[in-house]
Amino acid sequence: MPDQIVVSEFLAAQRPRRADAARNFDALLVAAREAFAEHGSEASLEDIARRAGVGIGTLYRNFPTRRHLFEAVYASEVEDLDRIAQRVADLPPWEALTTWLRRFVEYAVTKRAIREALAGEESEVFHACRQSMYAGGTPLVLRAQAAGEVRPDMDIDDLLRMVSGITSVAFPEEGQRDHVLAIALDGVRARR
Repeated sequence: MPDQIVVSEFLAAQRPRRADAARNFDALLVAAREAFAEHGSEASLEDIARRAGVGIGTLYRNFPTRRHLFEAVYASEVEDLDRIAQRVADLPPWEALTTWLRRFVEYAVTKRAIREALAGEESEVFHACRQSMYAGGTPLVLRAQAAGEVRPDMDIDDLLRMVSGITSVAFPEEGQRDHVLAIALDGVRARR
């Protein structure tokens, strides 16, 4: 891999060229994301292949090891965060930031499962994903700060660590996570 990995290029290089094979690749990513969110890092590869509607051989052709699958799912989640950051850029500043953060919460669930599996191992792909995610979110924070919507004494790192902390806690009801996130985001708002 090159010195500076770009997330979208990493995924493009992994994705097969034939249309049917690319569909299988994408279906496997979706199925793996769902399985990791439901079952954590120990999700069954056979279950992932079944959910994607392919055989286990197809899964292994695309992702020779569990780590390859983890990295591709992680990169696809970050790529989606980047797309959303671009899509919401024209919304009012607070709405843009909170829309992006709500997608970040979904990403954090998948990230937790992948991190558990890799037990803190770092890779070039993960480093590139972190850089890409911060590059996508930073303009949203800066724009909201410039509009007076977000407190000026924080940055993207503070915000993502706070939201990551909230998502790492188990909640008895899904609605409670949203409620706690809303409370935390109220603390992010600038006082007028």
